[in-house]
Amino acid sequence: MRIAILTSGILPVPAVQGGAVENLIDSCLEYNAERHLHDITVYSVFNSSLRNYKYPVTTCNKYIYFNINSWWGKIWKRIYLQKHGGQEYYHYSVEYFLERALKHIKRHDYDIIIVENRPAFSLKLRGKTCAKLVLHQENDFLNNQVRQYQDIYDSYSLIINTSSYITERVKSITPKDTKSHTVLNGIDTKKFYQTTQIARQQIRLKDDDFVIVYSGRLTKEKGILELIQAIKQLEDIPNLKLLIIGASAYGKDKTPTPFVTKLIEESEPIKDNVIFTGFINYQMIPSYLKVGDIAVVPSMWEEPFGLTIVEAMAAGLPLITTRSGGIPEICEGVATIVERNNIIDNLAAAILDLYQHPKKREQMSNASLERSKFFDKETYAQNFFAALKKIQI
Repeated sequence: MRIAILTSGILPVPAVQGGAVENLIDSCLEYNAERHLHDITVYSVFNSSLRNYKYPVTTCNKYIYFNINSWWGKIWKRIYLQKHGGQEYYHYSVEYFLERALKHIKRHDYDIIIVENRPAFSLKLRGKTCAKLVLHQENDFLNNQVRQYQDIYDSYSLIINTSSYITERVKSITPKDTKSHTVLNGIDTKKFYQTTQIARQQIRLKDDDFVIVYSGRLTKEKGILELIQAIKQLEDIPNLKLLIIGASAYGKDKTPTPFVTKLIEESEPIKDNVIFTGFINYQMIPSYLKVGDIAVVPSMWEEPFGLTIVEAMAAGLPLITTRSGGIPEICEGVATIVERNNIIDNLAAAILDLYQHPKKREQMSNASLERSKFFDKETYAQNFFAALKKIQI
């Protein structure tokens, strides 16, 4: 089939700047290149990091880029904003990317167009192409609470969701939904299995430290503030350390956000026990995770899936997380799952329990590794392309 993948208009593909959706696209493209399944064209924003990227030699994957952040790109975005008055569905920068992509799409004959995580893109795509539209959702962006949900839902032939939780949210539009299909995410598990940890001394850790590792964006909904507050309850444990891997957004933060500043202030009384790494390139994440004795993913929102859960399991870490969104689908039975009510006390109790029971940690570590095998990127890509066969071309 001739397939177009319309990315979200924020991060580039290949995933040189990271991003869950972008890494998933890369997994599908790699799988496609190895097996020559389809003729795929990816529509993506351009980023200067792509200039040094070594693309695999293949004839079945192609890339079309729009440099919307160049000097000229910024001018044209402003003209677009003035023309449309900022009244469109998404941010004007995203809408401008879509307009550029549409001009190219209209000149080509695709069988399927896969829309990545931007459901409302279909409102402009319909009528501009004869291709069947497929929505791939990483987030809870299509339910009966969003604008024009019925028009958006009706425009798709297939909706592929990252978890059963997201699929159920789509069914809020119509309980008789037959378009939705769940394909659980995957990662390159081999990188986590085969990587060795970095030296603890590199990040100011001692060999006898008991290290709790958090990996992810430093934003309110991720629960990192509550985790710091839980650690403060455990300050009697002399060798307890919290390793916080990540920044407030994808890429390096030029200046701390107000929330990151709040995190630093909150950790000041226990500053000798908290280490902020800042942004770490995704290729190095496995090495950093393996420094930990346990991982904590304290999500305070309805997490659609949570790739950091799979990453922690693939690193062989005992895991503490919250009952949020699609998280239980990933790790029920192998992780300590706490309720978000009274979250600070719940996290502190769960951490103390694992600290005091090394045999339990060992059992959970082995269980994490076994469970992670269900989420390798090859299985994900295989299931994703199998889902596309539901469409009659």
